[in-house]
Formats: sequence, structure tokens, C-alpha cells
Amino acid sequence: MGFFSVEWTGATFDMLSAPHLAALAFLVLLSIGLSRFAKSSEAVKRRIRIGLVVVLWTNEVIWHVWLMRSGTWDLQHALPLELCSIFVWVGGAMLLTRSPRLYDIAYFLGAVGALQALATPNIGMYGFPHYRYWAFFISHGLIVTTVAWMTYAEGYRPTRRSLVRSFVAGAVLMGIVLGIDLAIGANYMFLAHKPETASLLDALPVWPYYLPWLLVVGVLMFAVMYAPWEVADRLRAWRNRALEGSPEGNTATREADEATKSRSAR
Repeated sequence: MGFFSVEWTGATFDMLSAPHLAALAFLVLLSIGLSRFAKSSEAVKRRIRIGLVVVLWTNEVIWHVWLMRSGTWDLQHALPLELCSIFVWVGGAMLLTRSPRLYDIAYFLGAVGALQALATPNIGMYGFPHYRYWAFFISHGLIVTTVAWMTYAEGYRPTRRSLVRSFVAGAVLMGIVLGIDLAIGANYMFLAHKPETASLLDALPVWPYYLPWLLVVGVLMFAVMYAPWEVADRLRAWRNRALEGSPEGNTATREADEATKSRSAR
């Protein structure tokens, strides 16, 4: 019954329950709160980045310690091969290095995976206030928060080229993890079978026929993630064309061209 107990007899976790919605609301408020520091000095931003890394990585280490002490750590469930487990570490590295390439895959792969997990959590019987509840929402929530921070505070953004690169990286990662799953009898990234709890995979065919559909779903989700940027670029281009011939329009056009060249260089 205890906070860290494996044999939890308290409230079970239910999707869209009050604890679920409360956790999601807190994560939204956290991003809104951090957005107030978007125009702060580089020293303040650096402290925020380091703080996020410390919480993100410490939470993951404690999770593995909990698994080991409870006797539930094994190769089939605890290797960092789940999409979100991978991006706990990638997201932290992105914050420390401010790498555009890491941002690209964290935006498309990490954030997409974490958002899906937050919408349909797979934490079994461990409801609020069990440690597993907190660990899950901290790790998955901060994956999204780190990407959001790099976007609105550090000025990063995805491009068409980064979308393609991220899709290729995701397909390669999927093939590698599937091979490991089949070799050791695991189900990382749910590539060997669907999760036991409700998820978006329930709408897809049975294994192995849902595997190609994961790539199709990935393309659609990537497109949704990139759509706001595409719309903004098109509106900016339309506005610049409308202003052509005026001093203001020429200046805006030059600035847009320079921004486009900078993004393309990535």
C-alpha cells in the first residue's frame, strides 16, 4: 500500500479520471509558467535548461532503482528502448548541447510519442498517489516540456527537411528495436504486440499487419506537428508578396529570405 510498494492496493489508474486530467493540466500550466522566462537572459535560460535536465534524468535513474529494488528489472521491460525512454536521454542532451539535429528528432519523434503516452497512459494498477504515477507523468510530461522550451524560448523550429530526416530516423529505430524485441522476447515500442491497455493501436489491424501502418500513422502525425509552421510560412510569404514594391515589403522580404536560408541550412 506504500508509496513505493509493488503490491499496490490503492486506487487504480483510469484514463480521463481526475488524477489523469489534473496531471495534464499541471503540465500545461508548467509550460505556460516557463514561457514567462522566454525573454530572460542567457544565464537564466541556462539554469532552466539544466534544471529540466536534472529533473528528467534523476527521475529516470530513480525509476530504474525502483525496478531493481522491487525485483522487477529485466531485459524484457527495463532497457531504454521505449520511444519515450530514449527521448528522456535525447531530450536532456538536446537541452545541454542545444543541437538542432537533436531538436528535430525530439520534436517529431519524442514529442509525438510522449503526447500519445500522456493521452493513453500505460501504468496499469498504479494510480494516484503511487510513485509510478508521478514518475510516468514527470518523464513523459517533461519530454514535451523540453521541446516546447526549445521552441518558444530558444527560437528553434522544425523544417521540411528535418521532418524527412526524423521519419527516416524513426523507421531505422523501429527496425532495430523490432529486431531486439524478437531476439529477447520483449515488446519495446509495442512492436511485438499491442499494449494491454487502451491505446491508439487498437484502431489498427492485428500484429504483424499493424507494423506498416505505424509508418503511415507516423507520417500523418508528423504532418500534423509540422502543419502550423507550414501555414505560418505560407501566410508570411503571402504577406510579403502583398507588400512588394513598398520599402516595408522589401525589408520584410529580405528578412524572410534570410530566415528561410538559415532554416534550410539545417
